[in-house]
Amino acid sequence: QVQLVESGGGLVQPGGSLRLSCAASVSIFSFSAMGWYRQPPGKQRELLATITSGGSTDYADSVKGRFTISRDNAENTVYLQMNNLEAEDTAVYYCYANRAYNPRTWGQGTQVTVSS
Repeated sequence: QVQLVESGGGLVQPGGSLRLSCAASVSIFSFSAMGWYRQPPGKQRELLATITSGGSTDYADSVKGRFTISRDNAENTVYLQMNNLEAEDTAVYYCYANRAYNPRTWGQGTQVTVSS
């Protein structure tokens, strides 16, 4: 069974940075796309960033220019570099992966709190 394990969340001050990691239990070449969602308290889950197997990326307007998604094929890991964090970025962040003919795989989530 495919597993995704997120790490890198925590408490950061406004204007700070964090890098989230999403480590897969299988080769990430098996996924057509991977990405990140977040869910703020009391709100719906929001798609933030996607990266395809070919390396193409896409971002939500709310994070464009501040967040960067990348992948390390050798480490089977996808990253989300988050800069200039704001209080509104406080949420649980989830990694996902898509494979053909399979349900979407989700990670367990990692908490990011932006507060002074």
